[in-house]
Amino acid sequence: MNHPELIIFDWDGTLFNSVGQIVASLQFAAQRFEQPLTHEAAQGVIGLGLPEVMQTLFPQVPHLHEQIVVAYGEHYVQHSTHDAWFDGVAELLHDLKAMGMKLAVATGKNRRGLDRVLTKTQSHHIFDITRAASETMSKPHPRMLEEILQVTEVEAKNAIMVGDSSYDLEMAMNIDMPRIGVSYGVHDPQVLARYAPLTIVKSVPELHHFLKQILQQKMPA
Repeated sequence: MNHPELIIFDWDGTLFNSVGQIVASLQFAAQRFEQPLTHEAAQGVIGLGLPEVMQTLFPQVPHLHEQIVVAYGEHYVQHSTHDAWFDGVAELLHDLKAMGMKLAVATGKNRRGLDRVLTKTQSHHIFDITRAASETMSKPHPRMLEEILQVTEVEAKNAIMVGDSSYDLEMAMNIDMPRIGVSYGVHDPQVLARYAPLTIVKSVPELHHFLKQILQQKMPA
């Protein structure tokens, strides 16, 4: 691959250990409105924008979508006080910045939710640009990646998308952007492998090691 200039990260399940709480909040909201929802179904939509989540999980009750979203959001904010970065993420991001990498976030969160967790992790300054699904098109459409590339003035071939879901990797594949799957989040390695990632890692330290190897091999002596 070409010299990487930009690393784009998904948020939930890739950088932030929040998958369990997202599932619990979706199930809480579904139960409030008497809609059946399995753990597997709730986990499987993480990465999509909220409108797409509602359409996927509750197509039979479109009139309830707005109320379900409100119930989900209230429950998530109330119960996610202990959500945090996965161990090793802070070191990974600061190391990449020290190596001169541009960093970005492409997430299925809405802008309000993303800004809340960026503030919580004190990481606004780490990322050159962040994109939330509420201000562009939801994954797996590549528009949010295209917007990130435009702002950072980097070509797709010189960027890497890192994500834990099929939506992340399919989004990158749609514009021929190199991609890395992480298997400690939403989707299993067998699912991620369908999108031809450079590798699939099992932990943040393994991701850190792989990215550092790529960057050191490509950096001039």
